[in-house]
Amino acid sequence: MTKPASQLGAKAQIDFNCFTPDCDGVVKFNLADIVSRDFQAVCPKCHHPYSFDAGLKDKLERMLELMVAIRKAEDILGDSNVSVNVAGGEVRIPYALLLTRLNTLITLEVGDRKVDFHLWVEPASPDTFR
Repeated sequence: MTKPASQLGAKAQIDFNCFTPDCDGVVKFNLADIVSRDFQAVCPKCHHPYSFDAGLKDKLERMLELMVAIRKAEDILGDSNVSVNVAGGEVRIPYALLLTRLNTLITLEVGDRKVDFHLWVEPASPDTFR
């Protein structure tokens, strides 16, 4: 995956809690920036740097590829709904609404711990909810 952040067509921010004891900082970066060979994330509070090994970087790059695929399928997703069966019948939720309103979380192993990476994606178009 070699697309720079500007070609994604959306801002896909990812964040996780700093690992440093007694630091409550949240490390944030644009997911598209992970493709850079010298990528490094830094905690804004304690300035602890984070580098990712090849395995973790690969998983995050594949998450980026998934986001690009979703962006390419936006016209199809605009016509798609997720149907939820409830006691009173069926509720249809527009797929595009789910992508932008639900919290997306990927839990990956970093060293000897499992880390929750939160993914925040802005809508591709201001008309997404119209």
